[in-house]
Amino acid sequence: MKTLEDYQSGQVLLIDKPLNWTSFQVVNKLRWEIKQAFKIKKIKVGHAGTLDPLATGLLVLCTGKMTKQIDSFQAQIKEYTGTFVIGSTTPSFDLETEINERFPTEHITEDLIKKTTKQFTGEIQQFPPIFSAIKKDGKRLYEFARAGEDVEIKPRTVHISEFEIIKIDTSTQSILSKVEGLSTSLINIEFRVICSKGTYIRSLANDFGKALKSGAHLSALRRTKIGSFNLDEALSIEDFIRTLKV
Repeated sequence: MKTLEDYQSGQVLLIDKPLNWTSFQVVNKLRWEIKQAFKIKKIKVGHAGTLDPLATGLLVLCTGKMTKQIDSFQAQIKEYTGTFVIGSTTPSFDLETEINERFPTEHITEDLIKKTTKQFTGEIQQFPPIFSAIKKDGKRLYEFARAGEDVEIKPRTVHISEFEIIKIDTSTQSILSKVEGLSTSLINIEFRVICSKGTYIRSLANDFGKALKSGAHLSALRRTKIGSFNLDEALSIEDFIRTLKV
């Protein structure tokens, strides 16, 4: 069992972030639980890299003096697994918003999908999603998006060292497109990506769909590694709380 001195001198906590929690909610929850367990009024807790609410997986938290190492942890490479849906897009590039367009998929083959991944390895230019927390003129981009305001977004240079297709599922149900009588078959692609800090997997989904001459959005995302930290070593929030009560 860790002592108060352990948390104050600095700990690295590996947490498996649940679906629909923000990263800040996880930080606030663990900070509150540590304060309650040791009956203290204040302790530093911060996270080393945000995960979207609709993403799950590895969240690295630092306490006490280890919060000074957060920037170095954020800079490390990250690994993700997840699912792209080919054949439809959303404004947020994920499931935060509703499907807004349908696209043909009949021309897409397994070979084409695997060849297209090569366009997205190495150093690439990427536009962050409009539904993101990046600041522009003092406002978050998602504030412009929710207000229906247009805003110029500049591309970023990111690095993708590995982009692997794990599974291709073409058996998903068809959806009715905006053109009456025309249906579009959706293709689910399970993937694994190793990438640099600042890479948006949602943007990768959107760009990948365009490269296939179709459209795509992200339907599931799980972070599995940050540098040498592995999801296999992470605790659920509930399990971490139990360690405070041993």
